[in-house]
Amino acid sequence: MSKAADSLLEIARVLKSNGTDGELLVSFRDIDPDDLNLQEPVFIEFDGLPVPFFIDSFRRRGNSRALVRLTDIESFEDAAELEGRRIFSKSGNVGDGQYEEGDFSFLEGWALYNDDEKVGLIGAFNDIPGNPCLEVETEKGAVMIPLHEDFILEIDEENDALYMSLPDGLFNLQ
Repeated sequence: MSKAADSLLEIARVLKSNGTDGELLVSFRDIDPDDLNLQEPVFIEFDGLPVPFFIDSFRRRGNSRALVRLTDIESFEDAAELEGRRIFSKSGNVGDGQYEEGDFSFLEGWALYNDDEKVGLIGAFNDIPGNPCLEVETEKGAVMIPLHEDFILEIDEENDALYMSLPDGLFNLQ
């Protein structure tokens, strides 16, 4: 991103469009969605430059997701153009940016790799007591992957990718 955007903090990622009127499903990372100042613009990068958008509506969906409507995003096509894009905010417009220990919801929207093979996109973190799991959208449908430290090879924050070495037969991608 440009030097002008250095003061911006990545707060979320657009997962997908929701409906046909431009609403977006957004996954927040590093902040509680309630800590976002809805009176200030958020920024989405286009051609290396941060473009400001104001939030017209905001409805929480779980701990780290929200349905968001941005000014001037009014159709399915507009929303589809934003899928996968990162959302930024000025650092003073959000809370302290800390996750609770054991909260891996920041992985939502990241790519999951089994060794070097891409499995799919992480759709949700499910904090099941004693068995935290990732819900991963693959070409063959959604699968649940246990999030165990023995399986994790690398957490690549720069590229939003999680590399794991998963046991054979854990799930069938064939």
